[in-house]
Amino acid sequence: MLTRRVFLAAGGLALTGLGVMAALSPGQPEALSDDMGRVLGGSLSEKVFVQINGIRQGMIIQSADQTHPILLFLHGGPGMPEFFLNITHPSALEQDFTVVWWEQRGAGISFNAKIVPDTMTLAQLINDTIAVTRYLLRRFGKEKIYLLGHSWGSYLGIQVAAAAPDLFNAYIGMGQVSWQLRSEVAAHAYMLGQYRVRNDLAMVRKLEAARVSMATGLSPAYLALRDQAMHGLGVGTTRDMTSVISGVFVPVWLCRAYTLREKVNIWRGLAFSRGLLWDDFLATDLTTRVLALNLPVYFFTGLQDFTANHDLARAYFDLIKAPVKGFYTFDHSAHSPLFEEPERARDILMQDVLRTENRLADG
Repeated sequence: MLTRRVFLAAGGLALTGLGVMAALSPGQPEALSDDMGRVLGGSLSEKVFVQINGIRQGMIIQSADQTHPILLFLHGGPGMPEFFLNITHPSALEQDFTVVWWEQRGAGISFNAKIVPDTMTLAQLINDTIAVTRYLLRRFGKEKIYLLGHSWGSYLGIQVAAAAPDLFNAYIGMGQVSWQLRSEVAAHAYMLGQYRVRNDLAMVRKLEAARVSMATGLSPAYLALRDQAMHGLGVGTTRDMTSVISGVFVPVWLCRAYTLREKVNIWRGLAFSRGLLWDDFLATDLTTRVLALNLPVYFFTGLQDFTANHDLARAYFDLIKAPVKGFYTFDHSAHSPLFEEPERARDILMQDVLRTENRLADG
């Protein structure tokens, strides 16, 4: 009898939990409103699906004014959509741009179990990005858009910008990748030193056992420990993110823009994409692949970023030839300056990027 009661109670709790999650998952982004809660006239906040190179792909588009310039945001991962981060750390991008939070092939609302793994390649994602851009140009009647890549998205984005510069007003790299394996090796050394200073002997032992090197790559032990170690030092996704559970996992499940099925697919897509794209991402040295861009280039880099190392990003930036360049160090940011120091990022976008200048850039 007790077992039956426990079973019934557990079933009831599970159904209650599903009911709560369903209520938190209407599947549409909130309308943009003013300080009084009134929907902004002429604004846009929608989730839309488009056939892109044979695959149904989704994006969330938000704009306080649809006549604003278009900014296509390429998320990180590979395979990790970032619309939720704009809710936990509002960027206000939608006040100045028509922001397109596209979820890449195999990721988030663009995940589909029928996607052929062989199509999950960098070349295909470059073609997808170009196709999404052309869709946006047609839909909004623009000649060019702005392209912003974050983390893995910067690895993809800078190669898209090199392939089709005529489609973009400028390229913005946030947490710009240069050679991710080298960045991970530097992160391991930094974290080991910092935990020694803190006398955190348990973490020191774990990091010492979690080997990384340019010759052998990243050990499974390091990959299992990496996020915990980074966020413990405030050098991961954001300075204030202490855990991927509280900083990523929970906010995704609470995000009202997704249905319950779409939230499940975010995690399915992350595993799917990472399994197919991570190794090449890690191994590629962009400093030997993309050294000239025929459009303005801007890097937004957190001084405390050890996910994509600040110093390596600066060294890469210095090698790039472009008609206009601007490098911006965000002293109080880790991997996501746009979300961590939004007022300064917005000022740079308005004063430098939209004007094709670099007056606010580092010396």
